[in-house]
Amino acid sequence: MSTHEKKEGAPSYQGSLTADSFTDSFDGNQQFLDVDRSQAGSSFWAYFNVVCVIAGTGTLGLPYSLKQGGWFGLFILFLAWFMSTYTAIILIRCLYAKGDKRLHNYKDIATAAFGAVGGWISFFFNAWITLGAPVLYMVLSGQNLNQLCQGTVAEIGVVKWTIVSCAIVAIPFVLVKNMKEVAFMSAFGAVATAIVVIIVLVVSCIDQSHFTPEQVASHTHSPVIWDQFPIALATISFSFGGNIVYPHVEASMKKPSDWPKVVAAGLGTCAALYFLTAIPGYYIFGSTVQSPVYNSISDGPPKIIAIVLMTIHVITAAPILVTSFSLDCEEMANISVERFGKWGEFALRVCLRGVIMVFVGVIACVVPNFSALMSLIGAFANCLLIFVFPVLFYFRLTGFRNKPIYELLWCGLIVLLGIVGLIFGSWSAIDELKVAYK
Repeated sequence: MSTHEKKEGAPSYQGSLTADSFTDSFDGNQQFLDVDRSQAGSSFWAYFNVVCVIAGTGTLGLPYSLKQGGWFGLFILFLAWFMSTYTAIILIRCLYAKGDKRLHNYKDIATAAFGAVGGWISFFFNAWITLGAPVLYMVLSGQNLNQLCQGTVAEIGVVKWTIVSCAIVAIPFVLVKNMKEVAFMSAFGAVATAIVVIIVLVVSCIDQSHFTPEQVASHTHSPVIWDQFPIALATISFSFGGNIVYPHVEASMKKPSDWPKVVAAGLGTCAALYFLTAIPGYYIFGSTVQSPVYNSISDGPPKIIAIVLMTIHVITAAPILVTSFSLDCEEMANISVERFGKWGEFALRVCLRGVIMVFVGVIACVVPNFSALMSLIGAFANCLLIFVFPVLFYFRLTGFRNKPIYELLWCGLIVLLGIVGLIFGSWSAIDELKVAYK
């Protein structure tokens, strides 16, 4: 089966940001080289994929981000929600900016916009996410497993449980060849996250009814904490970090003109889960709230269930991200059956993926703090990949002067927010990691 198919109507996303512009872009008589959509799925499944990719560990750190930035963080959460929806739409527009064919991925867009240098810069930040997020997952898994085994002979320490987690993830990562074969693992993520959100919400409300006056007095709240605002923004941006996989999700859709509705619905669903966790978590626990947030609720079966579900989720989600990175590396190195034969390709793939997994494991064992690591990943990579790069690509590929003034101002605000989060968020997260390490 061919990789591409001819499609009537070359998309031309030069106009304003509306769903109609997507639909109209597929009208016309010009031949357009699109991806092969003969086996593509429905828009509903694309929505489900967006939710699975986005909803996850980001939910667990949002109450803590309000602790860092105060109630003003809710406004930032709103802004990040709308901005990430906008940039997700214009990013897909950029896939069609060549006019005669659809580009494949984020790196292709960067290369088309700023040449080979731009492509490699975007690849570096993509790698920061596809490797950094699994590191974060292994840190969380090691902490959770050691916490679950507390008081038993299996309480062997966070580092050893982190190594065990890496070994578990390495099995499907090394043996499974492509994204299609590991995609089923992401389905667990959305369900697990929703259940954990409900558990945290219910148990937090129950805990509040048993607080002593001293506990209530210690749970303070702040309207805004300006010096912690950038690191709060970094944590929030991590929660909407799906841009690197959106081109693959859109490629799986039978009706690509539905993309604006799909991503808006998907991110809206994730935002609803975020608000259900962030507002009650910070309101009930205030300045004492922890990250992950389920560490703030009282001990008991609900807390154990929440920890178990999230641990299974991160272990099943990690292979998806590291497989994405490995496939990019294998493509650049031309590791293929045609070149090396069936067993040669398998041996090289196993070696490469083994090295990648060892790298993830070493970093996960060295980095001691979940919340600071999530902030650093969000600040250093997601602030660029979600807020800054899509706007720059969009202007470079579709033009600047043909945009209305309100869209230019909106894009300027997005870029400004991304740069603030990148610079000051990274600085604050590194300082926090230094304190945790000491």
